[in-house]
Amino acid sequence: MFEIIIPLLLLFIIALVKSIPKIGGNIKVALLVAAISSAIISGLGPGETLLAFIDGIDRLSWVIMLSVFGSLYAESQVKLGAMDTTLNTLRSAFGNSPRGLITAVFITLIIAGSFLGDAIAASAVIGFLVINSLYELKIKPEQIGMIILVGASIGSIMPPITQGVFLSASLIDTDPDPVIKIAYLTVTLGAVFAILESFRFVRGKKMPEHLKTTKSVFDILKERWITLIPLAVLVAIVIANTLFDYNIFAEWVIFTAVLEPLKEIPIVQGVTFHVVTAIVVAIIVSFIFTSVRKNTKGVIKGGLSKVSQTVQIQLCAGVMVGVFYASGLIDKVALMAEGLASSMVKIGGALSVVIVGMLTGSQTTAQSVNITFLGPILENMNVDPTMIALGASHIAAAGQNMPPVGLTAFVVCGLIGGILSKEVDPIKVMFLALPNSLYFLIVGLIVWFI
Repeated sequence: MFEIIIPLLLLFIIALVKSIPKIGGNIKVALLVAAISSAIISGLGPGETLLAFIDGIDRLSWVIMLSVFGSLYAESQVKLGAMDTTLNTLRSAFGNSPRGLITAVFITLIIAGSFLGDAIAASAVIGFLVINSLYELKIKPEQIGMIILVGASIGSIMPPITQGVFLSASLIDTDPDPVIKIAYLTVTLGAVFAILESFRFVRGKKMPEHLKTTKSVFDILKERWITLIPLAVLVAIVIANTLFDYNIFAEWVIFTAVLEPLKEIPIVQGVTFHVVTAIVVAIIVSFIFTSVRKNTKGVIKGGLSKVSQTVQIQLCAGVMVGVFYASGLIDKVALMAEGLASSMVKIGGALSVVIVGMLTGSQTTAQSVNITFLGPILENMNVDPTMIALGASHIAAAGQNMPPVGLTAFVVCGLIGGILSKEVDPIKVMFLALPNSLYFLIVGLIVWFI
């Protein structure tokens, strides 16, 4: 019993009690302390513990690689001008109206969030492009915060590059492709709901002349289509695999010759996951362009800095996951839960995911801390692994924006406040985002109960 209670107690105390000197609220320390305490109590030797560390990181390696290369790709697209092209094209496509601008901003945020897999990073990448335009439309700072917060958060689980779904599938050890196919529908519905809900911010308002686009979609693409080539390559590869079951990395000899040897190397093999490899190919294509190539240092530094915290958390989570599996803790927790009512486990598990997501502002942390245990428990209760992964990703996405202490909202408000030189209330932003958070929570619970 103690080998279960002590690591989990240490994990939650350090993660949630911020008053503890130096380590309070530090998720990375909490994950490592839980891992080490579990190794000691379970009697794992130094060699076994080290192998467990490697095994755990290897389990999450493709998610880690997705974060790293996704961020590098997003940074390269900023330097190439693809983000500007995307935003301007969408603005022209949806018309010179306040609603059209909001729609364009949302879709651009979702695309950026999908590349980065992290709402905070996506907010920073796109926020600088859209905050002033939204403010000139006389949208209140808190409402701007809601648009950026929700758009970037939806992007973090939006297929085809959906870090949230890949993480849940990895933690549960199930094929992510069936999960992604369902997520296309559920996440898109969440995005449509968020966009329609945000239209109330501009009810009765007119578009200022200087914000209107003067070029048609055709003219923009004719002038700047070249900046979208890496994006087109990436989307084509990923959609061919997820929607048409055609994986060029398994079919084309030029790729298999390089990738097959890498699959045998622990941790490094994460780069061979088809979405990660597709991103690597898109990055290589991006460096054909001078505007990216001459900013190589900026792309690498900017990309890595934006996901540094996320990757560090993922590495620590991998260490913890590996030790918990090696010590048998996962199986023991699953056995303990067998006597509990299924509904209690599902509701209690969802609540724990929401709380950790809310306190850390990270769906990555919420899943790493909770789904590691909940996955095997729900599988023992005959819940389809595909539905477990889908529900986990959605519930974690809901939790990261929940009031009163959703960390992401504080970061977004700081960004907006700095640009506009105004005080922005993060609590109001979280409550404005609450309907969308509740949508993802409800979807997650429904798929766990069906």
